[in-house]
Amino acid sequence: MNKEEKYDLVVALTEQIKEYGNFYITDTADLTVAKVNTIRRQCFENDITMQVAKNSLIKKAMEAAGGDFQPIFDVLKGSSSILFSKSATAPAKLIKQLRKKGDKPVLKAAYIDSAIFIGDNQLDTLTKLKSKEQLIGEIVGLLQSPAKNVVSALQSGGSIIAGVVKTLQERG
Repeated sequence: MNKEEKYDLVVALTEQIKEYGNFYITDTADLTVAKVNTIRRQCFENDITMQVAKNSLIKKAMEAAGGDFQPIFDVLKGSSSILFSKSATAPAKLIKQLRKKGDKPVLKAAYIDSAIFIGDNQLDTLTKLKSKEQLIGEIVGLLQSPAKNVVSALQSGGSIIAGVVKTLQERG
C-alpha cells in the first residue's frame, strides 16, 4: 500500500468514525480468508461495515476525527478489524453469534456515543445497551404514567361520587 492509498484509507476511516458514531475494534488474526469473507457477509446483512486496517492507520483516523480515543490506542496491537454501525448493539450481537462457532473475532474495544468499552469481557454489556430511541420512549412512558394514573383516579373517583349522590337522592 503506497502513501496515497494509506492517506485515502485514513480519510475514509475518519469519515466513517464521524458518520456512524459507533464502532467496534476486533481481533480477527489467524482467521482464514473464507472465514473473514463469511464475517463480512454477515456484517453486510446486519447493516454493519467491516474494514480491516493497520493499527497505525486506525489510530491516525481516530486522531483526525477528534474526540477522546486515548484508552483505545492501547489495544491497537496485532491484527485489527473495525466494525461501523448506526446501531450500538448490532456489532456486539453479531460478534456474540459468531463466537458460538469459534473463538474469533475477539472484542478489543468499542466506542458507543462517546463511551469507551475496553476488552472482550464487555461484550455482554454491549449487547444489552439500549438505543437513544428506546431510552427516550421509556422516559416518555414514565412521564405519561403519573398523568394517566391521575386521570384514571379522577374517572373512577367521579363514578364513585356519582353513585353516592344517586343513592342519596333515591333515599331522600
